[in-house]
Amino acid sequence: MLVVVCYDVSTVEVAGERRLRRVAKVCEDVGQRVQKSVFECLVEPAQWEYFKARLIETIDLKEDSLRFYFLGSQWKRRVEHIGTNRPWDPEGVLIL
Repeated sequence: MLVVVCYDVSTVEVAGERRLRRVAKVCEDVGQRVQKSVFECLVEPAQWEYFKARLIETIDLKEDSLRFYFLGSQWKRRVEHIGTNRPWDPEGVLIL
């Protein structure tokens, strides 16, 4: 399933800046950054639960927020991209 993860981490204090970097790193481990605080993550249900738990452990629930948009397995017809930066196809070929 494709899940869009968006986050807002308070960076008023130094600790918030560290949390922001850690949240981004957790998301980079699973998905592709499509905007500064937005990731598209193609995950299996069991993987999703672990990923979500890691994110919740990383943020400060009183200062930060997470939003998850579940696009399911038929996500291709639900995503439209316009503008710069070619869209990422998580089911496409990966060349290293």
